Amino acid sequence: MPLPSLCNGLFMEHTWYLYILRCKDDTLYTGITTDVEKRLEAHRSGKGAKYTRGRGPLELVYQQRAESHSAAAKLEWRIKHMPKAKKLELCESFSRGYAPAMITVTGEEEAK
Repeated sequence: MPLPSLCNGLFMEHTWYLYILRCKDDTLYTGITTDVEKRLEAHRSGKGAKYTRGRGPLELVYQQRAESHSAAAKLEWRIKHMPKAKKLELCESFSRGYAPAMITVTGEEEAK
């Protein structure tokens, strides 16, 4: 369940996303956020992760919705421990507009 926040006296739930960026040096950066576009802009302006500073231009090559912050963090850990070839395969399917295999918290892939 997404984390609630108070907004105008009403509880709003956050949707979490896992994302992968391709850097100018062809490395991949994986992170999680509740707002992919805002986070990408932070990375591009040098206010994101230290790793991405000076590695622009940055390209969003993959994103996946997660059920909660915890689930997003687990997905991030799984992807960070994948071989680069497997990450590139995942990103390629996303960039071609195919429904990519979604990575689950337990590590299995499922078609969505």
